Amino acid sequence: MSAIIGELPRREAMASVNWRRRLAHRGIDGVTLLVLPATISIAALFIYPSIYGIVLAFSPRVGGFLANYERFFSDPYYSQTIAITLEMGLPATLINMAAAVPLAFHLSSMRRQRVLTAILVLPVTLGTVLVAQGLLGYLGPQGWFNRVLVSLHLISEPIRLIHNYWGVMISLIITGFPFVFLLMLSYVTGIDPALPKAAATLGASAWARFRHIHLPLLASGFAMCFCLAFVQAFTVFPSAVLLGQPAGTTRVISIVAYHAAYEEYDYSMASAVALIMGTVQLVVISLVLGVREFVYRGPLGSGKG
Repeated sequence: MSAIIGELPRREAMASVNWRRRLAHRGIDGVTLLVLPATISIAALFIYPSIYGIVLAFSPRVGGFLANYERFFSDPYYSQTIAITLEMGLPATLINMAAAVPLAFHLSSMRRQRVLTAILVLPVTLGTVLVAQGLLGYLGPQGWFNRVLVSLHLISEPIRLIHNYWGVMISLIITGFPFVFLLMLSYVTGIDPALPKAAATLGASAWARFRHIHLPLLASGFAMCFCLAFVQAFTVFPSAVLLGQPAGTTRVISIVAYHAAYEEYDYSMASAVALIMGTVQLVVISLVLGVREFVYRGPLGSGKG
């Protein structure tokens, strides 16, 4: 009797081993089982809503399955929002990149890097809405900025920097710069400092070191940073409403989606606008990644050097 009782744990262990072997033979191991809950969560929270939104976009209230897109592109009131959004998203991204790259290079060699980094990324903790509210008071006709300029007799009347294009642009730069700066700083500090030092020892100028060492190594970083910053700027909504003209010069495409969903209660049209937003972003991202491949594998890359 005792032998039979002692045999049970061994049989259970053998059954467990055989079960694991069968799962491994089918390509399923312990890591796969650990990833399974996350996969189910992604499918429930992202994949299913995305598929539902795509189906909804091609199920308009009136007309054929392309009626929403015909309405969007045939009416300049809707279609012009793509150009308006690009006119704000692309310049803001380029300005942030132009400011963050040299600052990341300079800060990477400084001693008090952590303190300065914390100061530069402070706007991240404020949020888009709080930054917009602050700019309304700071850049307004009676704000500090205009009051100082008037008191110094540099201007005779307040400069209009809110409720127009420039208010939204300034907000995009302030809120987008910390992300661009942190990403570029991580890429720059990842380069072995011995490489540019060796090139400088051999007589290479600063431009030559940047072109032949930093640029090929940072090509992927530039592209990824630009894409992430552009997506963030292209989806601007609070700044365009609070600091711009939602019905005029800053009527971005996200405002069209909001109006369709929550004012017209046309969720099919809102889904169609969301797909158009995603398509425009994918086109820009594809172009940037194409340029990255040219830089990485072209005459500037190490493969040709």
